[in-house]
Amino acid sequence: MNSPHHSRWLYARRVAANAIAKSLGTVATLFGLFWLIWILWVTLEHGAAALKPGLFTQMTPPPGEDGGLANALFGSVIMSLLAILIGAPIGIAAGTYLAEFARRPAWRETIRFLNDILLSSPSIILGLFVYELLVRPAGHFSGWAGAVALALIVLPVVVRTTDEMLRLVPNAMREAALSLGIPQWKVTVQVLYRAALPGIVTGVLLALARISGETAPLLFTALNNQYWTNNLNAPTASIPVVIFQYAMSPYEAWHSLAWAGAFVVTMLVLVLSLVSRAILLRNRISHD
Repeated sequence: MNSPHHSRWLYARRVAANAIAKSLGTVATLFGLFWLIWILWVTLEHGAAALKPGLFTQMTPPPGEDGGLANALFGSVIMSLLAILIGAPIGIAAGTYLAEFARRPAWRETIRFLNDILLSSPSIILGLFVYELLVRPAGHFSGWAGAVALALIVLPVVVRTTDEMLRLVPNAMREAALSLGIPQWKVTVQVLYRAALPGIVTGVLLALARISGETAPLLFTALNNQYWTNNLNAPTASIPVVIFQYAMSPYEAWHSLAWAGAFVVTMLVLVLSLVSRAILLRNRISHD
């Protein structure tokens, strides 16, 4: 048996190690929060100062002139919505298959592993893939190609979220519905989807927030357009690409528009994040 002195020494060492670990964790957290708050503060400060009424009504200007971001906002909204319409249904279906219908564990885990790879892959790789798949054969950039590239970013996020949310549904709900003779597809649609709907919607909103600021895939697919266009078969402007190009320009007016665009994207991501959190919180309270 350990002596009282040895026990006290072990206890003191554990207390000291715990204090050191807490201190290092706190310092790391504060270090990360410092840069995050600084970036957000600078973005909000410069972006709010650059806001003006013409930002949402005027087109992106030529070099040395002032203008707005109307065409870029329109292009971003259209391509992001199309990406959600393309990627979300496929992701929900794939996540449902993994959670409910994939019977072979090895096959199921392989798909999940591949989805995780796609989830963590750099977006520029997806942009290059769509460039070779759609842009190069067509011979021109297009909004459709940009939407497809963004949909590939949406897809793994929605797959993972749907899979996780459906697996969180208690098995008792499945067993109760199946015991009544209801087919499994009806159980999934009418019972499981209803239970997991808040989590699935949250995943879609988080995917939308993620693609709102993606620049690299759009540079290889949609490129940019200085003018207003409803033709998605042509190069299409977007807020992230305009921010990227204008921030690197030597023109002060373009710098101001880049800050304004960054402010709009930041606010959009913030709103989507708050909405998704509110949905999850409401669902958690209703279950409690």
